Amino acid sequence: MNYPSTIKNLIECFKKLPGIGEKTAERLALSTLQMDDDILKLFSTTLEDIKIKISRCKKCNNLCEGELCEICKNKNRDNKTLCIVEDPKNVIVLEKVGTYNGLYHVLNGLISPLDGINPEDINITSLIDRIENEEIKEIILALKPSIEGETTSLYISKLLENKNIKVTKIAHGVPIGVDMEYIDTLTLEMALEDRVSIS
Repeated sequence: MNYPSTIKNLIECFKKLPGIGEKTAERLALSTLQMDDDILKLFSTTLEDIKIKISRCKKCNNLCEGELCEICKNKNRDNKTLCIVEDPKNVIVLEKVGTYNGLYHVLNGLISPLDGINPEDINITSLIDRIENEEIKEIILALKPSIEGETTSLYISKLLENKNIKVTKIAHGVPIGVDMEYIDTLTLEMALEDRVSIS
């Protein structure tokens, strides 16, 4: 059966979202027909608002409404510790853990010469500006364990060598409850390199 063009257009819109294929897009489009008018109106307004109201925090580059994000505005945060992450999704993940109380800096990418992404293409300059203008005592590198993540971590740590700042990175290693035979070699290599003393 051929759908009317309005439904076809909505299916095509849903397919543009990551992880949404033809069947899921079709199911989502048809389910909107069952929604109350108020819900559809909220859906429509929210989609418009996301482009108009959401911007990047002037300080840390996180997503926000206004000049500063809620984390940068929070006076109860530890403003001497800065956690460096690749993108705003990483901020959300770390905040859900609930144990970190410092500030963030979102790089908006990782150094990847093969993809044409160099240090000047991500937010490293603004990071150095923050370190020079704020009383940062520790930098935590919370970047993914990949060649790009390691390259970016190494680059930043080299830049900060003479800045009298403690530079740490989150540990990568063997997840709890996983059999050793199912762990990939990169994870095992990092677990061995990042081993800690227990006595």
